[in-house]
Amino acid sequence: MEELQRILASHDEFFRIRYRKLQELKEMGYDPQAAHFKPTHSSTAVFDEAGSLSAEELEARKIRVAVAGRVIAMRQFGKASFFHLLDGTGKIQGFIEIRTAGEDAFKAFKKIDIGDIIGVEGYLFRTRTGELTVNTEHFYLLTKSLRPLPEKWHGLQDVEIRYRQRYLDLIANPEVREIFRKRSRIIAYIRHFFQDRQFLEVDTPTMQVIPGGAAAKPFVTYHNVLDMNLYLRIAPELYLKRLLVGGFERVFEIGKNFRNEGVSSVHNPEFTMMEFYMAYSDYNDLMNMTEELLSSLVKELYNSYTFEYQGIEIDVTPPFKRITFLESLTSIGGVDSEIVNSRERALKLAREMGAKLRDDSPHGKVLEEIFERTVQPHLQNPTFVVDFPVDISPLAKRKPDNPELVERFELYLAGLEVANAFSELNDPIDQRLRFEEQAKLRSSGDDEAHAFDEDFITALEYGMPPAAGEGIGIDRLVMILTDSRSIREVILFPHLRKRPQE
Repeated sequence: MEELQRILASHDEFFRIRYRKLQELKEMGYDPQAAHFKPTHSSTAVFDEAGSLSAEELEARKIRVAVAGRVIAMRQFGKASFFHLLDGTGKIQGFIEIRTAGEDAFKAFKKIDIGDIIGVEGYLFRTRTGELTVNTEHFYLLTKSLRPLPEKWHGLQDVEIRYRQRYLDLIANPEVREIFRKRSRIIAYIRHFFQDRQFLEVDTPTMQVIPGGAAAKPFVTYHNVLDMNLYLRIAPELYLKRLLVGGFERVFEIGKNFRNEGVSSVHNPEFTMMEFYMAYSDYNDLMNMTEELLSSLVKELYNSYTFEYQGIEIDVTPPFKRITFLESLTSIGGVDSEIVNSRERALKLAREMGAKLRDDSPHGKVLEEIFERTVQPHLQNPTFVVDFPVDISPLAKRKPDNPELVERFELYLAGLEVANAFSELNDPIDQRLRFEEQAKLRSSGDDEAHAFDEDFITALEYGMPPAAGEGIGIDRLVMILTDSRSIREVILFPHLRKRPQE
């Protein structure tokens, strides 16, 4: 009893009032956390079955249903009440009165609050205004809500509450639920797209001894029994390419990556990536496949190759535009070719634009910073930017006609990078030399440079078939395809700074 009083004292009066109602309902024989109620219909199923029937037809058929959900609205009268239930598919109106449900049940129902989860059984009818409604003969308390929903919860807009307490956001905003339903559809479509093309879905380690496959700062943890540091993966790439060595010729993985970087409208430290690798192919094959994937996905979602993102019409009608990285700097970014070809002049320009670069930053890295500021914002319709400098692409195969560039592309959509791919480097000598260059950068303080992975080199020495691989940012793609302004809108539980009191 003392513990209960301590808990009640730590909450506000609204909580205590609801707790008293809970106790009163228990005394009336109701279980406030009941587990045995089986709905026969969802709200959507009710409308599918009876939505087209007239009041007279409903009266004649007496269609019985059992539905369950959260009470989100209530109008109580002397001996009757209207209420709305929200379930996983939508909402439906219910009606309860003493004459039909009985005096004891109606008395208990008067203690139901907005937010409670209940089940009701009864038959369907239409009200005077024509609304399809369940005439409740029996109601069941399934879960008593001890906290009232926030003020103005219907249409909840407070970003702090929406992101920190996503469950309230999902209750209050039907459009948010639709975003995550569409996210699920998108992932399912991508998965089936690759399975239909004989790709094998695999799982590779999330905790890795050496974090590789991307230029990023990892999260580090420690394994007590193994007595060693482990790193949350920044990419699954090097493990997936080991599978190519092992004989799996088409593989893909959809999973979480972790990068110890900043948080913004397009970055979250924990994010979902899809990576796939295909033997006996190059980056041109992947461009064609990516073009087919994106255009068919948009057609599936919108029955059109066009859709709107933040007021701009995006057209994914194939073929997509293709432009080289260096050409884009001059023709789209408006950067003088002499600046592009001079590391010193490019470094000066990048710094004037606000880029924070080390004095020994590679030329390619400098140009990349300029690209992000001058070219990327203009790439609204899908565009393949191809042939990147080798010094920012340590895992990609060199171009035969220009060894300073690699066979790599990035796909841009709505001004955002959504995919990165290349013909995979399978020369173990060249890979070793590039890892050594990355190791020099790490030793001089660049904690995002690629780590040296000796076992991966060993795998390449056994022989990896010619192949191409690609990573697609699922969160960014979903963000664009759901017209969301921030990546946090498409991640159920995004990372946020602690509140001051936490």
